[in-house]
Amino acid sequence: MQLEPYLFFSKGACEDALNAYTTILGGEVQGLTRFKDMPADAGPEVTPGTENYVMHARFQADGIAFMASDGRPGAEYGDGQIWLSLSVDTREKADKIFAEFSEGGKVDMPMQDVFWGSYFGMVTDKFGIDWMITAPE
Repeated sequence: MQLEPYLFFSKGACEDALNAYTTILGGEVQGLTRFKDMPADAGPEVTPGTENYVMHARFQADGIAFMASDGRPGAEYGDGQIWLSLSVDTREKADKIFAEFSEGGKVDMPMQDVFWGSYFGMVTDKFGIDWMITAPE
């Protein structure tokens, strides 16, 4: 069994987010399908301006996998109850990833040594996805 998160984005931000994550985390986008590629009777009505939105894609990097979509046309997504936790090998890598997620985003807790013996920080990226970054002490 494997848990694979599914991230939803609003207003056509999915492709931009996937491109940013490819730069920040490495890896690649697999199987990207747009709403215009879907048969007319196979899903939600595609409204004007949403034809090129991402219906479904998968992101794969070393130790990371998730699916992503712009969601149903007209749907809004926002403050969720889920944080993605990313564990990395070094403080330097944690600082680099954290800084890149912070650009245009919101730092919830700067990278710092924490009482449970890790180097840890929390950030919401500019796409509204919440991340926790952890590195060894």
